Amino acid sequence: MTTATPSSTYAGQGVNLALATWVSTINFWAWNLIGPLSTTYAADLSLSSTQASLLVATPILVGSLGRLVSGPLTDRFGGRRMLIAVTLASILPVLAVGAAGTAGSYPLLLVFGFFLGVAGTIFAVGIPFSNNWYEPSRRGFATGVFGAGMVGTALSAFFTPRLVTWFGLMATHVLIAAALAVTALISFVALKDAPAFHTNTDPVAPKLLAAAKLRVTWEMSFLYAVVFGGFVAFSNYLPTYIKTIYGFSPVDAGARTAAFALAAVIARPIGGALADRIPPRTVVLASLGGTAVMALIAVTQPPADLWSAITFTLLAVFLGIGTGGVFAWVARRAPRKSVGSVTGIVAAAGGLGGYFPPLVMGASYDPVDNDYTVGLLLLVVTALCALAYTALRLSAHEDQKDTS
Repeated sequence: MTTATPSSTYAGQGVNLALATWVSTINFWAWNLIGPLSTTYAADLSLSSTQASLLVATPILVGSLGRLVSGPLTDRFGGRRMLIAVTLASILPVLAVGAAGTAGSYPLLLVFGFFLGVAGTIFAVGIPFSNNWYEPSRRGFATGVFGAGMVGTALSAFFTPRLVTWFGLMATHVLIAAALAVTALISFVALKDAPAFHTNTDPVAPKLLAAAKLRVTWEMSFLYAVVFGGFVAFSNYLPTYIKTIYGFSPVDAGARTAAFALAAVIARPIGGALADRIPPRTVVLASLGGTAVMALIAVTQPPADLWSAITFTLLAVFLGIGTGGVFAWVARRAPRKSVGSVTGIVAAAGGLGGYFPPLVMGASYDPVDNDYTVGLLLLVVTALCALAYTALRLSAHEDQKDTS
């Protein structure tokens, strides 16, 4: 079924967008619980670089693939139900990961980390929910604000190691589980679907197949895999990188990772708002170019703390602007009846883009020279390829809606 054109004057649109953003924030925190503690797990469990990378990457994989389902299910059941459902479903995995970490079991951490990935599916739910509350000309703003829920990764990077120091590992996971439960309760009471939302009861599989036939789906998936994937990868792996290259403690590495994530979060709504005013293609081109340049500078291992901070902060800004720009482009081009399905596929691609880099970084790490040159150069090459494709293959008319 089609969705009515939303009005910019819907009562409660700001409240619902803000609440949905908080739901995203706490779920992103839960999704990123393992990353900030990866160096601690690696030391306590004597993990190799590859084993630690796999531990970090596992929730990313599941959170990514799960978006293929959560997006279309949002078309059917509505964002309100799905936001609550994902939040409730994340509680038990959070507690299980805490129990596995307390027991010092690497296999159990992998298994429960797999299920922790459900929290990462929240993104594909909130994007169509936010879209329905706003008119097309303001959807870049709406998705940018909702996407700022990525700040959960910054909160996790900064606070999780400190909470573990103050209260202990299991108690920290209990606190996050309690926050998820309270969030679900508040959402049950206060969250509402937009008047523009109408249930789409078409089977999920055909909707995904239909979305997969759209050219816009794969073009936006490729671009989002680079920009959002880069953000997710660094948000999860940067604690390990910083500790390895610069020798900081887990708490200090977490603080610096939080600054990276926060910069990307602030930049995301800026990218979305810019894409409402200028062609999204221009925003994405600037993002990809800046990402390639800053990743190349990172290869030189700029000295701590000022120059490395500037390098990774600017990298985060360019990635954040790109995530906002790409999803504003999706909202503008995707057919209305397929927005949930297209969103699910694109969001999954973004998460998958964040799954492989930690594995590559771990596998390509050179312990002799203590560097990650190969992994960073691959990011440079990937960003340049995406830049060339956007510049040469996606022309100005691609800013219009895809009706194919």
